[in-house]
Amino acid sequence: MARYGMGSLRKEPLKRGGHSWIYRWYVTRPSDGKRVERSLVIGTTEDYPTERSAWAEVMTTSLPERAQSIAFKGNMTVAGIAAHFAEHELGDQTVSVRPLSHTTVSAYKRCISLRILPRWGKEPATSVKPLAVEQWLKSLKEKEGLANATLAKTRNVLSLIFKHAIRHELISSGEGSNPLELVRCGTTSDYESLTLEPAQAFDIWTRLPQAERLLLLLCATTGLRVSEGLGLQWGDIDIHRACIHIRRTWTAGKIGRPKTKASRGTVPLHLLLAEHFAAWRAETPYASDQAWVFASFRLKGRQPRTASILVEDYLRPAAVKVGVLTVDDPRRFGFHTLRHSLATFLVGANVDPKTVQATLRHADVSTTLGIYTHANSDAKMAAQGVVLDAFFAEQKAS
Repeated sequence: MARYGMGSLRKEPLKRGGHSWIYRWYVTRPSDGKRVERSLVIGTTEDYPTERSAWAEVMTTSLPERAQSIAFKGNMTVAGIAAHFAEHELGDQTVSVRPLSHTTVSAYKRCISLRILPRWGKEPATSVKPLAVEQWLKSLKEKEGLANATLAKTRNVLSLIFKHAIRHELISSGEGSNPLELVRCGTTSDYESLTLEPAQAFDIWTRLPQAERLLLLLCATTGLRVSEGLGLQWGDIDIHRACIHIRRTWTAGKIGRPKTKASRGTVPLHLLLAEHFAAWRAETPYASDQAWVFASFRLKGRQPRTASILVEDYLRPAAVKVGVLTVDDPRRFGFHTLRHSLATFLVGANVDPKTVQATLRHADVSTTLGIYTHANSDAKMAAQGVVLDAFFAEQKAS
């Protein structure tokens, strides 16, 4: 509906569902004197359910007056630029220039809806200030107990929204356009990583059923992510060429792409591991090349198993039985623990870091050494001994 001299509002459908409110107005272009239309996203129908509420937002921000300025870039709310970001960046990933995994898309959407919009949704984007964001992140840590890593991800998502808005000229560019660039946020995690010695992993392995035993052995010795292991079909296991083809992942109930370019390709298949694959293929009723290696029996093989259920029903109870965990141990423990444990063991065994990097299929060796390897007590004691020997070398010589 148009209001005389104030422009008009139009409701347009979003690809992700729902609608957005578009404010439209005309200005006279100085270069040729023509009347040209301009438009601005006010927000979604979730933010403004009725046209009346959308008009109230238009009037509150004095859009009709400011819109007549040729230099006016708009004063969209954070909800407006977030809706534009969600539609264009988190929409159809099959046509995206830089596709994201469905788990990343889901995580971004949760962050936007649960944390960003409740606090910043109705704020004009240009009024968001760095110190206010820092105080907000601090309050999330104090009131909700969010970890530093979660706060950093929240900050990063909000920064991506602002970068998107600048790139699409929804807000003006220039110094200070993205307030998140000046936001300081601690990234150091207080999470204590748990790693297993090979003997501990073996003890757990002996207490698992055959399929779960194979999955543990696969993750513990090859470094495959559990999503990659669950995404395997029998046609991906090439015993003759002694390799495993990583073609897809299975996570959150969906088939996805491997995490990075380095993750795609093949992984060596040792003869001993190949024997365990062959033994399981002889047992499972879902053994065709197109069947899932770790098929769900409950779903009659139509889908792979679910990682979280495997951890809760099998992996964690087995770890408790062998004394690796206590029943009420709050530490995270799952198949990803095996990936960290493998990296730590290989580096501790003096395997060349580049080989460890290739085994874990990291794009950068710094990720392998900085995040995935953890010094154990014996290694740290030995390192301390080397320093002490050097420190007192001259005294010993005399």
